[in-house]
Amino acid sequence: MLKQTLQRQIKQLNSQEIQERLLAINQLEQITKTHPSHHWYIMEALSNFLRQSAPIDNLDIICIDIQTALHVICNRNVQHDPKNQILDLSFTNIPNVNLDNTNLQQINFYQSNLTNASLKNANLHQAILAAANLKGANLERANLSSANLGAANLTNANLRAANLHRANLYLANLEGAIVQEANLWEANLREANFKGVRQPLNS
Repeated sequence: MLKQTLQRQIKQLNSQEIQERLLAINQLEQITKTHPSHHWYIMEALSNFLRQSAPIDNLDIICIDIQTALHVICNRNVQHDPKNQILDLSFTNIPNVNLDNTNLQQINFYQSNLTNASLKNANLHQAILAAANLKGANLERANLSSANLGAANLTNANLRAANLHRANLYLANLEGAIVQEANLWEANLREANFKGVRQPLNS
């Protein structure tokens, strides 16, 4: 019975009706809470839904179902995540999303578009943000320790008081970024662009 319900809800993610997609997302979230053994399977299904619904070349406005699926993933119980596994949200187009205070650790955002995203106090520990577009993103007090930001676009991003301990910023573009009180201890800053940084560095 549960297996059939799971399959039905995952299939419903492909519905043409946004209300049906929202219902499926909400019901899948409930299953993760009542049946933790299906937690990761559902998270991977929602990640696949996001990659298909918000591809990098999609210029449409982010719909509520995409935002809802993102929040389910970002507010998941990470205690049920399998060790050494990551969720793949690479090449997704999710600008202007509000992901404040969410858990994004060990998520792959490779080459994703997060321009003007709000990520205040977000946990991005060990996240993959290589070549991601974070132009104008608000990362104030975000935990980016050990994150991979190689070649990321961080122009005009707000990194005030962000934790970048041991983060990889090789070839990252931080032109015009705010980095006041940011922790850059042991971060890889090789060939990163700090031109026009608007606040003094505290490394």
